[in-house]
Amino acid sequence: MRSDDPDRGERLDDTVLSRLDDTVLRRTDRRGSAAVGAETRAPAPRRLSGVVIGDSVFRLDGPVIVGRRPTAPRVVRGAAPRLVSVPSPTHEVSGSHVEFRQDGDVVVVTDLRSTNGTIVRSPARLPVRLRQGESTVAVPGTIVDLGDGNSLEIVAPLRSTAQEEPHT
Repeated sequence: MRSDDPDRGERLDDTVLSRLDDTVLRRTDRRGSAAVGAETRAPAPRRLSGVVIGDSVFRLDGPVIVGRRPTAPRVVRGAAPRLVSVPSPTHEVSGSHVEFRQDGDVVVVTDLRSTNGTIVRSPARLPVRLRQGESTVAVPGTIVDLGDGNSLEIVAPLRSTAQEEPHT
């Protein structure tokens, strides 16, 4: 809105200050196009959770597929999955049993149509048995039981230092 009425003695310009995605501040003119002083802030670094498998911690910078003899899916979208084998002398663990993936700030655990199922024990909640192909969100401290003595733990986001890189 603009008023150039000499009787009012004032001039008003429409200026909009908006925040886009909490990372960009932009000053726009009345037509909505960028005006003066577009300012940007660097996005916060993504904090990656991890999963403890045996004596190793795997950072969830891409999907992690765990099983007796895991294989990658035929079609891979995004980062190629990291394949992690676990022992299963009685074959309770399926070849490709479970997938761990970080989606934004949460960890998603997906049963990959395993034969014997996946039990998820989140802190302060009752255990849940995932059905074939079912997913659930897991918080740090969640234990994922694949069977045959394989209990995996979701750990809090890891700092990006050389000492905390995944041990493989």
